[in-house]
Amino acid sequence: MPKVGMQVIRRSQLINATFQCIHRYGFAGTTIAKVSAIAGVSTGIISHYFGDKNGLLEATMRRLLSDLAPNALDLDDSDASPRARIVSIINRNFATEQVTPYAVTAWLAFWAQALHVPSLGRLQKINMRRLQSNLRFWLRQLMSKQEAYRVADGLAALIDGLWLRGAFTLGGVEIEQARQLCVDYFELQLASKGQMPQR
Repeated sequence: MPKVGMQVIRRSQLINATFQCIHRYGFAGTTIAKVSAIAGVSTGIISHYFGDKNGLLEATMRRLLSDLAPNALDLDDSDASPRARIVSIINRNFATEQVTPYAVTAWLAFWAQALHVPSLGRLQKINMRRLQSNLRFWLRQLMSKQEAYRVADGLAALIDGLWLRGAFTLGGVEIEQARQLCVDYFELQLASKGQMPQR
């Protein structure tokens, strides 16, 4: 009889092995056999928990996406201003766990496969909509709906673009520089609406 909590531990172990495998071999070179070898388990266990390679990648991406969820924001609900909320969203997108070599290769594999695998495509749409929705909500506290939607689209594009550019740079994503560029854009938009940025 399996120990209580063993399923959670085993799934986490296999997801960690998938990160390592994608980083080492790329998505095309990642196989259930290679992941099982890294994790030190049989291929049957992987099939039992995830079904196939796409199931493994989906679970791996859900791990990364969970770090971007609104409840992951380190803010006191009673004190956080709309500005602080938006800056926190920016910070979460460039958090250390999102830009490790393992995370970067997993994200790139995910984006490429999302074009062809329906379940991964749905995850990508959820991720995009959640980012836009969170930005739009807090921006609407500071400007008109039309302006909030425009600024949210620009900020989301800037976040993704800086992350992607950094992913293909030798030194990786420059976290502080990327964060500051996004905050600068946000504050410029506020200034153009007659609101003074708060440092």
